[in-house]
Amino acid sequence: MTAGAKICGLSTPETVKAAVDGRAAFIGFLFFDKSPRNIAPDAAARLVPPARAANVPAVAVTVDPDDALLDQLVATLRPEFIQLHGKETPSRAREIGQRTGAGIIKVLHVSTPSDIDAARAYESVVDHLMFEARPPEGSALPGGVGAKFDWTMLAGRRFERPYLLAGGLDPWNVSEALQQSGAPLVDVSSGVERGPGIKDPLLISAFLEAVRRA
Repeated sequence: MTAGAKICGLSTPETVKAAVDGRAAFIGFLFFDKSPRNIAPDAAARLVPPARAANVPAVAVTVDPDDALLDQLVATLRPEFIQLHGKETPSRAREIGQRTGAGIIKVLHVSTPSDIDAARAYESVVDHLMFEARPPEGSALPGGVGAKFDWTMLAGRRFERPYLLAGGLDPWNVSEALQQSGAPLVDVSSGVERGPGIKDPLLISAFLEAVRRA
């Protein structure tokens, strides 16, 4: 079965089009002011119609969001999913899902197998899990820094929810990552950029083609 892919951190019509034309499973917009991929909710709302027309769900990527941001996202973007990239507890993840009516994707940072085991606490309260490499010590960003972890740690693992593999993926290594991990879904951000926060439509297309061929 062919894996699906989420293209994250989009900010221009050209990159949204490349993701939609390449049959991405999800598109993501990032709402975190420390990131070069940060976008305003109303700007994301102006970009999302082509994805909605193609039935590609929009993901609002957040880091420990407060209720005011969540309410703003629901009022403007109306995301199908909200991605939690911070230290949100299972109870907070459940609360966010109930408040927004959106599906929830919870990111877990991985450096050892025990980090993967932590997913069990979230399986009953989220729609998807995401396993991403733990950022380097002292990083101001919780992800999107191109860090990788040992993909074989996921091989043979089964979860109650679908999961995405993230961290350090690009058009040249995603096939290997899929083969080693067995992941049903992958997520990419910095791996399809020509500079910090600057997505390249050609790299997006190449990544999605590599996923299809894996």
